[in-house]
Amino acid sequence: MKFRNTLTAVLALAAGLAGAPAAYAIDGYAHPWQIGLQPSNSPSMEGIHMFHNGLLLPLITVIVLFVLGLLIYVMSKFNAKANPVPSRTTHNTLVEVLWTVIPILILVIIAVPSFRLLYLQRDIPAADMTLKIIGNPGWNWTYEYPDLGLNDDGSAKVSFTASLDDRARDLKTAADANVPYLLKTDNPVVVPVNKTVKLIVTSDPDGIIHAWTIPQFGMKIDAIPGRLNQDWFHAERTGVFYGECSELCGKDHAFMPIEVHVVSQEEYDTWAKTAQTAGLEEAYKYLASAEAADGQLAQK
Repeated sequence: MKFRNTLTAVLALAAGLAGAPAAYAIDGYAHPWQIGLQPSNSPSMEGIHMFHNGLLLPLITVIVLFVLGLLIYVMSKFNAKANPVPSRTTHNTLVEVLWTVIPILILVIIAVPSFRLLYLQRDIPAADMTLKIIGNPGWNWTYEYPDLGLNDDGSAKVSFTASLDDRARDLKTAADANVPYLLKTDNPVVVPVNKTVKLIVTSDPDGIIHAWTIPQFGMKIDAIPGRLNQDWFHAERTGVFYGECSELCGKDHAFMPIEVHVVSQEEYDTWAKTAQTAGLEEAYKYLASAEAADGQLAQK
């Protein structure tokens, strides 16, 4: 933790000297000139932060400095001026053993925590709720809440399709409306904070492969026609968090955003009950007023 704080301070200083903003984004999406990973909002993303900042970054720094030192040493000691008669050495058993064994040890050091992190991401814990996600050929997402009840035909009573908000399609209109460019959706996903959300992800049978991801949740899963994939996240703080389709899926790939509102359990329960009884439009009106009262971004 001490190393992470020091590293963050150094990066922030470097960004400030370059005229860039702070090192980390303060809300649910990346910003121009942002340095480093997006802030963590899940156990998986916290593990990614520790793996990157606590292991990979120091390790690669040591390797780069070591190689740089070797290059400077070789250039200064083994040049035509310092060695008019070049060495005819062709083999060195110790050096050859070292440059084989040391990289293997480095890879093992990286592999062990990497496998632990992968296991954490793929070992889906007991879920508090389930969310089904379907990628559509029209470059948008359909969301279903099966826990909130099913119709007679087995479909979820609470379901909706989320597309890019028209205000977010253009830089100027996005700035005027104070919404993130190409990230705002017309119907956001709503989940409770500090709950494990299990995702069932697929794509329309007549569609193509998409990928659903929220960077601050540290998860990404492919949406494949005819296949049900599973993933999970556990958001640890409230707010509005954004992602995008992360699979090259066609002409509107860049216009297929994801927006997730993480709210308190009480606000989620009220939103869900309102969606079941009064409809989604009224539910989103409630959500906007609740988030405005909480001082969060509410642009519904």
